Formats: sequence, structure tokens, C-alpha cells
Amino acid sequence: MNFTSHDVVIIERALRTAMKHDLEEHRSRDYQEVLLKMQESAIQAFQVNAPVAIADHEGIRYDYDDSSDLM
Repeated sequence: MNFTSHDVVIIERALRTAMKHDLEEHRSRDYQEVLLKMQESAIQAFQVNAPVAIADHEGIRYDYDDSSDLM
């Protein structure tokens, strides 16, 4: 399942709200664990996609075909 950045923000907000309002300690830790996993995944995704995003915007590159000299 692919989440958008908006989806991730909503899920993180829901987890933080649940952590604040849930009186049971073990469930609050579960929410915090999931939140940390999501944040780590987001950081890793950004690090993996950052070089791709930079490479896409380096400028225009031309691939000249030198085979026309052979005719």
C-alpha cells in the first residue's frame, strides 16, 4: 500500500493524539513504536529518493549521435 505524504501526516497526528489520551501505558508505547518506525521509514525514503530528485534537475543533457560521420 502506498501512502501519500498527507496520509502519513494524518497517521502521525492520530498516533500522537492516541499517545496523549490513552491511559494504558503499554498501548501508548505501542503507538510510540509505530510512530518511530514511520518516521524512520520516511527518513530512509527521503535519503533514497534525494539523489534521484537531484539528478532530474541537473539540467539538459544532449546525446549527440556521432554515427552520421560514418556515412
